[in-house]
Amino acid sequence: MSIVPVAARTKPPVRRRGLAVAEYERRAAPVILSAADRHLVRRFTHGLTPELAAQVKAVGGGMAWFQQQLTPALVADAPGAATDNWFPTLRKTPAQIFQDNQDGVRGGWEVANDLSKWTVARRMLSNRQVHEVMVDFWSNLLNVTLFHDDALFWRKDFDKVIRTNALTSYEKLLQAAVTHPAMGLYLDNAFSSKEAPNENLGREVLELHTVGVDGGYTEDDVKASARMLTGYRVDVWWPEFRAYYDRSWHDTQPVKVLGFTHQNSSSDGRPATMAYLSYLAKHPATAARLARRLCVRFVSDTPSAALVAAVAKAYLDNGTAIRPTLLAMVRHPDFALAVGRKVRTPLEDYIATVRALGIKPLAPVSEDSYARAMYWQYSEMGQPPYEWPTPDGYPEVDSAWASAGRVLTSFTLHRDLSARWWPTQEVRYPSKESMLPAMPAPLGTVIDTISMHMLGQKPTAPVRNGIAELLGIPLTKSMTKAEALTYWTFTGIQTSLLDSPLHMHK
Repeated sequence: MSIVPVAARTKPPVRRRGLAVAEYERRAAPVILSAADRHLVRRFTHGLTPELAAQVKAVGGGMAWFQQQLTPALVADAPGAATDNWFPTLRKTPAQIFQDNQDGVRGGWEVANDLSKWTVARRMLSNRQVHEVMVDFWSNLLNVTLFHDDALFWRKDFDKVIRTNALTSYEKLLQAAVTHPAMGLYLDNAFSSKEAPNENLGREVLELHTVGVDGGYTEDDVKASARMLTGYRVDVWWPEFRAYYDRSWHDTQPVKVLGFTHQNSSSDGRPATMAYLSYLAKHPATAARLARRLCVRFVSDTPSAALVAAVAKAYLDNGTAIRPTLLAMVRHPDFALAVGRKVRTPLEDYIATVRALGIKPLAPVSEDSYARAMYWQYSEMGQPPYEWPTPDGYPEVDSAWASAGRVLTSFTLHRDLSARWWPTQEVRYPSKESMLPAMPAPLGTVIDTISMHMLGQKPTAPVRNGIAELLGIPLTKSMTKAEALTYWTFTGIQTSLLDSPLHMHK
């Protein structure tokens, strides 16, 4: 196989200044949401924008918007759908991707890289923001690392499974993900047989995907779990490339895991496997673990026992259905009290920065196009999609993303994107003039207006005062349009707003 390791990929050109291919006007008076609506939207999107605020208002407020978002088909999404045509290799089957790799047409790692870029583009542009956020959440919980030598051929197909089930039920999602060829290859189940069972996936299904390491299972349970999963095979070599169920490989001994028992006497173990995964999905320990993980992601790193219990109850009462589980979380009083208590991860920061600045990538035509070149920006942030190498997925807690180094990297990114240095091909920016108040205006009013366009709210007094001190201009000084649009003033305001807690927290 011709697989190019991540470290060997060609680096991008040196960052340079340049002009965007086009600018566009942004709404002069953005809709300002209530604090409660803004909090809900910031937790369940990749960044508030004037367009998104208008959508929230149009459907009757934050909760009405959220409920609509839980059924993605109800949300018109031409911007998100347009990105589906940007990376043609992603429409190919796993077998075609494999064959292209063998023939030297396009390496499998390049297709995986396209999946990363398409994922970020959709998160930037899609109107179905809650769906995109939940795809990220489940992809992290059921992690299959992107550049695994064999699983990468199936990684886009695995992404389809996550997307299809992201707002259905965890039972369906778990069954589809655990038995998928990508998961089987990543965690070695594709080569597990009754003669030589491999415990890797059997263990992770318990430890990471369901009840958790403290869920009460034993080593005998792990072995039984592994035996139950035998039979799901994948061939990844030339000329044979296929995924199939092999009855001759399935272990037919009786299975007992925690409280689950099955005679497992048929050579076709698929019905028994589905029953086993259904049992684990509905286990109280799984409910508690998923509830806590959801609360850590969307509420705070230290959710209350009452909140976790309420979310777990909704999960169990609704047969693992995801929509009522999420509604129980956002309707709990603790959710409203958690404003400013979660830090944006590096990738969330990157996408939210692009959205705050009104940057609109267009269909790529070359490697220099924004939608392709942006990989080198967001990967340097340290959290490119699906590249966490181990099965536990990227950390959800703030402490993992709050180091001094990460903050400095974010500050550099904010400056680069605000200055519009690179990438500059196939991308549209809002005109700077459209983000200003009627001019002339005091510096304080200029800062407030730019902030409302970017962050959907006015900055706090300390942030406003800090920007004035940085610029060396009193907040009361009347500014002309030309003065406000000077590089150091306009870019300084934007960068400072992005560097502030208003943006760095979600």
